[in-house]
Amino acid sequence: MTLEPLRLGLNIDHVATIRNARGGMHPDPSRAAATARAAGADGLTIHLREDRRHIIDTDMQAVRAASSLPINLEMAATEEMTAIAVAFKPHAACIVPEKREERTTEGGLDVAGLHNSLAPVVRELSEAGCRVSLFIEPDLVQIAVSEVIGAPVVELHTGRYAELWNQGGAEAAADELERIAWASREACKRGLEPHAGHGLTFDNVKPIAAIPQLRELNIGHFLVGEAIFTGLEAAVKRMRSLMDEARAEAAA
Repeated sequence: MTLEPLRLGLNIDHVATIRNARGGMHPDPSRAAATARAAGADGLTIHLREDRRHIIDTDMQAVRAASSLPINLEMAATEEMTAIAVAFKPHAACIVPEKREERTTEGGLDVAGLHNSLAPVVRELSEAGCRVSLFIEPDLVQIAVSEVIGAPVVELHTGRYAELWNQGGAEAAADELERIAWASREACKRGLEPHAGHGLTFDNVKPIAAIPQLRELNIGHFLVGEAIFTGLEAAVKRMRSLMDEARAEAAA
């Protein structure tokens, strides 16, 4: 069996988080963007949150200028963010739920419940040339409604999988892993491209990377954290290697 290569999207938000904690210009997220390709990343992810807690508006063009890698802009489905995305025209736009009080994204979008408000945003972004993805739980209803409103990509939330792994390893996370694998197959059946991300680490990434239908993983916080100890290039290279190993083992 031959599996398509699995793309790695490097989320550089938390380089900006560290910068913003002190103020000033260091560390610069665009420097991380420049390192990403040599390290083995296939794309860059940045999340412009409404409260600008990490990536800020001026980072967007700086990141684009620093790297030729495609940019995936994570965003809330608001008028402000839609206007910014339409003007910026990233390669991809991933719509995520967003709450001011959360430390990080806590779960997937309720695409079914937000159908009427999400559909026009998906349409406007698509018309602007953005490849739209919806960050969802691995759930049949959410996948089905994502198809209906015209998003070509779904990114499956792996946060619960990561939490269960932290509690008890592969055995504890086995059921959630199967749920993600099933959702990936279901997305493909409906003509959607499945991606995945949230909470993935060196320890838990290989079972996710081995899911044949997945086309991309987006990983950020862990890699930026590892970069403190090993450097960003080494951290990304190791993640790239583990993902490739998982694909090779699954194909054997």
